[in-house]
Amino acid sequence: MLAGGAARRYGGRPKGLLDVGGRRILDRVVEAVAAVTGAAPLLIANAPDAAAWRSDLTTIPDARPDCGSLGGIYTAVAAGPGPVLCVAWDMPFVHEGLLRALTTGSAGWDAFLPESDGRRGVEPLCAVYGPACRGAIERRLDAADFKAIAFHADVRVGILPLLEVRRFGDPQELFFNVNTPEDLDRAEAVWRRRG
Repeated sequence: MLAGGAARRYGGRPKGLLDVGGRRILDRVVEAVAAVTGAAPLLIANAPDAAAWRSDLTTIPDARPDCGSLGGIYTAVAAGPGPVLCVAWDMPFVHEGLLRALTTGSAGWDAFLPESDGRRGVEPLCAVYGPACRGAIERRLDAADFKAIAFHADVRVGILPLLEVRRFGDPQELFFNVNTPEDLDRAEAVWRRRG
């Protein structure tokens, strides 16, 4: 799980520790990831108190600090020998079924991402990345190219089609992340509407 950002909009309070529907976003994401992987996820966070957020999680800081989301993805890939499921910790509506489809569909690809109707066309903060991504990401970081999808041209990228993504919900909600107080209000409204 990627716990990025300085949370300036919340007075320094980490976004994933905010409640949506009476539960912390962090706990919701951990539950979804663990249901698919069978283990508690690794938490990548630079905050000094991050290890106290959930004592059952192993917490490590970015291997390459100040490199944005791509630095977090790099840290996750470099942390182990096999493919990793990366999920932003501020996505309160990420769906277990979507995560399972990503892990199942990732075989044969270096990176496997869900298609989205967002500005990038894919969602890099809810994706599977394999070991081949490590060198490709390192080269982009060395060149100070921190776009989350900067390295895609250098690896085999597979896409879970939008039609498949929609089986698990509205992509605008599945990939919704809480960045501002207004986003938190919107997330609460979505939660109430869903019942």
